[in-house]
Amino acid sequence: MITVTEATANAGALKRLSDEGVSIWLDDLSRRRIESGNLAGLVATRNVVGVTTNPSIFQAAIGSGEGYEEQLADLAVRGVTVDEAVRMMTTADVRAAADVLRPVYEATGGRDGRVSIEVDPRLAHDTTATVAEARQLAWLVDRPNVMIKIPATKAGLPAITEVIGAGISVNVTLIFSLERYREVMDAYVAGLEKAQAAGLDLSGIHSVASFFVSRVDSEIDKRLTLLGTDEALALKGRAALANARLAYEAYEHVFAGARWQALGGARANRQRPLWASTGVKDPAYKDTLYVDELVAPGTVNTMPEATLNAVADHGDVQGDTVTGGYAQARADLAAVERLGIAYDEVVRQLEDEGVAKFEVAWQELLDAVTKSLNGKGVDAE
Repeated sequence: MITVTEATANAGALKRLSDEGVSIWLDDLSRRRIESGNLAGLVATRNVVGVTTNPSIFQAAIGSGEGYEEQLADLAVRGVTVDEAVRMMTTADVRAAADVLRPVYEATGGRDGRVSIEVDPRLAHDTTATVAEARQLAWLVDRPNVMIKIPATKAGLPAITEVIGAGISVNVTLIFSLERYREVMDAYVAGLEKAQAAGLDLSGIHSVASFFVSRVDSEIDKRLTLLGTDEALALKGRAALANARLAYEAYEHVFAGARWQALGGARANRQRPLWASTGVKDPAYKDTLYVDELVAPGTVNTMPEATLNAVADHGDVQGDTVTGGYAQARADLAAVERLGIAYDEVVRQLEDEGVAKFEVAWQELLDAVTKSLNGKGVDAE
């Protein structure tokens, strides 16, 4: 983790990224990062204007116990359940981060300065429970700049509509396919229409759609490598960018349509595409690949700290690298399909794996907190 002083290193590429209309969010959070002033330093010196979290991030932060000792002791004395303990700790961190980012929220009219927290991943296939959890999280954090993360499962889609309809801002997560992304945008628009019918002020409702990037290359590259032909190997590292670029094309289409115009006239906000999973998995690729090649106005790029540092050090931001590439993107995905790699099967697998990975991380977090509470002489069952 860098210090505030170290964060003053050359960040020209980060500024260029912001100037191109890309909001830079940090894909990480911990109590140590907040209390040390590191998060405030990244906001002040590295153009960070938002924070995203997920079960894996909290598992890494809270599972270590560092910075959480006093709160764990208090929770143990109170005899809370492990689920309540985890929610108290995660919402406390999100609330504190939201306070750090509140000036950004105010300065951008609510567009940025956002901190996301995810519903319990075990509820990913339960619409009613997801809606209830989203309402509870918004109440617990109690900050206007919180975003509730809802996975883009089939059960998540109607939950998105209900939660947006209640006036709660949403970060839709785990989007891998173009078809599901269109369904997510439709769910958001339906939610705004529901909010409008209820007389809510649409200008205060915001949303981002987290479209995952590197995991697509990881899975398709693995299959291309197994094929091993020159044609297959030449396509490595192309599918994820193609997929994301076509997602942006879909975004442009939806938010220029007639249905949107009525909502836009009522001061509704577009649901911005957010590029997630932007840390490069293959060391053969440039570590800023999924930042340099996904520059487009009105987007968000949420980066792990290593990627943020890499962009600051040697990022190559050369303007819009998305909107001129739609034809090539379609050609790249078609070429992958011709080799027998089924796009629909890949993205369905990635969604299932994404939900499962977060469930595992959440359970590991529960187990670690249970051990901590029991270690203080309290039965956490």
